[in-house]
Amino acid sequence: QVQLVESGGGLVQPGGSLRLSCVASGISFSTRIMRWYRQAPGQQRELVATIDISGAPNYVDSAKGRFTISRDNAKNTVYLQMNSLKPEDTAVYYCNTWRIRSGVRDDYWGQGTQVTVSS
Repeated sequence: QVQLVESGGGLVQPGGSLRLSCVASGISFSTRIMRWYRQAPGQQRELVATIDISGAPNYVDSAKGRFTISRDNAKNTVYLQMNSLKPEDTAVYYCNTWRIRSGVRDDYWGQGTQVTVSS
């Protein structure tokens, strides 16, 4: 059974930092591209950051220079370090992995962790 469990969310003031973690089980973590998405109230879920199996990251423009995605394959964990947080970063943040293999797609999500940026 595949599980993705996020943690690390909370309430932070503008300009503050948080580090999100996502621990994966039931998958071959080191072979997976891992992603962080977020969904703000009334908005569509958006991709924030991706890290491939070599550790190369990619970010949405709004996250560049402020967020850092990383992974620890020994711990089956992907992280999202978020600095210089803004109120518009307020959202539920989700960990995700999906892939297509032999024509079959799988798609796994965590339960989400709430990030609130407010003074």
